[in-house]
Amino acid sequence: MPKKAMVILTESMFYVLMAFRSGEMCGIDVADYIEKQTGGRIRLGPATLYTILGKFEKEEYILETQVEGRKRTYRITERGLEAWEAELIRLKQCVADAEQLIPEEGGQS
Repeated sequence: MPKKAMVILTESMFYVLMAFRSGEMCGIDVADYIEKQTGGRIRLGPATLYTILGKFEKEEYILETQVEGRKRTYRITERGLEAWEAELIRLKQCVADAEQLIPEEGGQS
C-alpha cells in the first residue's frame, strides 16, 4: 500500500503553509513571517524549517521557483493550499468541540 500524504499538519507545518499563502518566499522569509504572525510564540530553527520545506517539496505542497546561490525561493501549490485549508477546517472543528465543553456563565461546571 502506498504511503498516504500528510493528513494532519503539525503547528509548524501549518504556519509554514500559511506563510506561502502570502506569496513566494525563501526559508528566512518564512521563519520571519511565522515569528511575526505568532508574536514570537513560534520560532523555527533552520533544521526544523528546512526539514519541513523538504517534506513539503516531496509531497508537492510547495514548488521551488528560484535558486540564487544557496537561497531557494518557493511558492505554494494547489495541493499545498488544499492541505492548509483541510487543516484549517480540522482545527476549527477541534475548537468548536472544545467550546461545547465550556460551561456558559452561570451554568453548571
